[in-house]
Amino acid sequence: MKIRTSVQVALIVGACTVLAPLYGPSIRARAATPQDDLDKSFKSITTVLSLLEQNYADTVSSEKAIYQGAIPGMLRTLDPHSNFLDPTEYQDMQRKQRAQYFGIGMLISMDPVTNRVIAMEPFPGSPAWRADLRRGDVIVAVDGKDVTKKDSAGVADLLRGHRGTPVRVTVMREGATDPVTLTVTRGEIETSLVDAFWYKPGIAFLKVTSFEAQNVARDVEAAMLKLDEAKIKGLILDLRENRGGLVTEAVSLSGRFLRDGQVVVSHRGRAEKEQVFRAKANPLAQKYPIVILVNGNSASASEIVSGALQDHDRALIMGENTFGKGLVQAQFPLTEGAALLLTIAHYYTPSGRLIQRDYTKGSFFDYYYSRKPTQNNDDVKSTDIGRKMYGGGGIAPDEKFEAPKPTLFQRRIYNSSVIYRFASTYFGPSKPQLPQGWSPDNDLLVRFKDFLHSRPIPIPFTEAEFNRDKKWLTEQIRDEFYLRAFDKKTSDRAQFVDDPEVQKAVENLPKAESMLGEAHKVMVARQQ
Repeated sequence: MKIRTSVQVALIVGACTVLAPLYGPSIRARAATPQDDLDKSFKSITTVLSLLEQNYADTVSSEKAIYQGAIPGMLRTLDPHSNFLDPTEYQDMQRKQRAQYFGIGMLISMDPVTNRVIAMEPFPGSPAWRADLRRGDVIVAVDGKDVTKKDSAGVADLLRGHRGTPVRVTVMREGATDPVTLTVTRGEIETSLVDAFWYKPGIAFLKVTSFEAQNVARDVEAAMLKLDEAKIKGLILDLRENRGGLVTEAVSLSGRFLRDGQVVVSHRGRAEKEQVFRAKANPLAQKYPIVILVNGNSASASEIVSGALQDHDRALIMGENTFGKGLVQAQFPLTEGAALLLTIAHYYTPSGRLIQRDYTKGSFFDYYYSRKPTQNNDDVKSTDIGRKMYGGGGIAPDEKFEAPKPTLFQRRIYNSSVIYRFASTYFGPSKPQLPQGWSPDNDLLVRFKDFLHSRPIPIPFTEAEFNRDKKWLTEQIRDEFYLRAFDKKTSDRAQFVDDPEVQKAVENLPKAESMLGEAHKVMVARQQ
């Protein structure tokens, strides 16, 4: 059977690549011996699979046993980041890396309350946008086929298709008595993970959401060109919640701000020769100070950027300790479209720091969620101007900033998605429209308060709690309404302008400028 062949090849490739770090020398020394340990292990796995198929109480899926059991089980003995991707997951990862696909151009999600697939974000200018699909629409049918029992992945598969082909999307819209059916012509969708705008005169704000796409560095160049980079007097680079992606994109972004030839990052592993990645500078990006914003979910490629600019004293890092992922994964395609993401190396910042957190003590769950400090005091290095930096615990910020903890009332509002539902009720079936610069007034806040009381399960709060968090509520309602009447970029920019951490970053630009000047003096002295 096809699956049997696929499983066997996957096991062979998986066993060889995964077990090599543990048994590499003995495998090489005894490769010609047919009864080596690897061969015995492989026979044990196939024997177990055969016993399961013949004797288990219910029908056994070989694909599930291997794809969800044996291979992930092997990988979990190694490190938290080696991973197995089934064909669907691998295809999705490749699509994200290309940042391009054919479809209608809309982010969809599962509504946790109704368990239905909803439209979350029609991309501006996309076929979905032009057809008037809206945030909050509940998708009930695609080309006449009922999808109310499908998950978001199943609906997404139906919405994708060849460029120029039509697809009929039927939705239920708040306030409308009948379903609305819209015909959308699929097109080429290109996504961007980059946004840049003037925060205030002379101060630019650059947000990079992720490095998982191959167009990040290109989009940064385009965004900075549009701003006219020569006019920038200071830059806030926001890498908060940026969980990483492609090393090449991180190197390109870092390199544009550094001097030509400066080390950005290096990596090496047991079977991987050391590679050193160097900066390709952009002359316009050398003069202004930079403050980089990070938090505990800034990881991997975003840590490469932060570490490189910190070690060369090119940017002031502000926020929280980053995640601490210093491992490099390579893709190993398997049969039937599956793939291994296997850790092949550690990467090091320009000063030589390994920022990987310890994962040998405790479970992988603890590794991902406990976030206990793991600074390695034995791994101490210096930046270009002599500032001490440590490995082992991610990138430590030069300036700490702890975001205010949400109140109980704020957590209840956020977790209930009540503002999202209020916006659906407020706009109803009408096309959302707002004037530029709109903000909720007191009458709207009173209406929202009444909405909280009228819910099937009211959210408990006191008048004092509501008044205390009125400013926060105003901003949250504004951001949701902007998503509907304008787009996500407009909503995000409004949030950044109000963000106290961004405001503090702007205040820290003189410190970054002073550090940049000192680094320049050191570089000149070394050249002499």
